[in-house]
Amino acid sequence: MQNPPPVQTAPAKSSTGLDENLAALLSYVAGWVSGLIFFLIEKDSRLVRFHAMQSLLLSGVGLVIGIALWFLSIISWVVVSQVSGVLSFLLSVIVGLVAFVLGIGILIGVIIALIKAYQGQYFKLPIIGNFAEKFSAK
Repeated sequence: MQNPPPVQTAPAKSSTGLDENLAALLSYVAGWVSGLIFFLIEKDSRLVRFHAMQSLLLSGVGLVIGIALWFLSIISWVVVSQVSGVLSFLLSVIVGLVAFVLGIGILIGVIIALIKAYQGQYFKLPIIGNFAEKFSAK
């Protein structure tokens, strides 16, 4: 006697009418805007709310780091350029490289989170994942 074929279940639906994994993925697509939209309109799916909050927090952290590095580069340029042009240039290059590396890190985090969200998994990014889990709980 043969085993019956595996039963394929339809993906869970979110209150948005989309499949749960697709709604979770879309919460990362437009950064904080899509994260906020899905966090506010989703009522049922814990997966979608978690990924939407994680998208919001990741965008917020990226924005804060970007603004801090921008202020640091301007302040260092003003202060150090009075002393030495070469030192000012080197400091600007270092701040630029730090911003680039952090930007690449955030991009990699978003890509990994997109993939895990589409697979329907709860993937917590370091540090902000715990906050996203806490804030997304009903």
